[in-house]
Amino acid sequence: MTATPVAQAAQALATPASGTALAATTAPAAGATAAPELGASVLQMMFGLAVVIALLFACLWLIRRLAAPRGGGAAIKVLGAAAVGPRERVVLVALGEQVLVLGVAPGSVTRLHDMKRSELPLPADAPAAAMPGGKAFAAWLKQATERRNAG
Repeated sequence: MTATPVAQAAQALATPASGTALAATTAPAAGATAAPELGASVLQMMFGLAVVIALLFACLWLIRRLAAPRGGGAAIKVLGAAAVGPRERVVLVALGEQVLVLGVAPGSVTRLHDMKRSELPLPADAPAAAMPGGKAFAAWLKQATERRNAG
């Protein structure tokens, strides 16, 4: 008859010489196999980490490539803006040779007026920074609304 594992363990504890001999014979074998397993698992972990980092960099490159502007924004220029309320603005936008006056609110953008760029009282190539504080734009807007109401 074969002994149960519990009986084998009890017998190994009862006989110290055979228990230490058994432990001594199995310890070097376990230690010898543990070192290659440890090296292999560390190598596998490093490889997995390298793959994850490579995937992160690939995703970052893809996001930057897809999010890059395609040059369509170069045709639109904001010439100026004036606040008409706490969250409302009137914005002057140039689209090629046409200039739009837009009303911008949190939920909507409304075209208020459009004109040719040559009708604009500012020089055609004046940057938005040339208007200090938007005062020149505010004066132009006031003049334009007065002309529109009069005519």
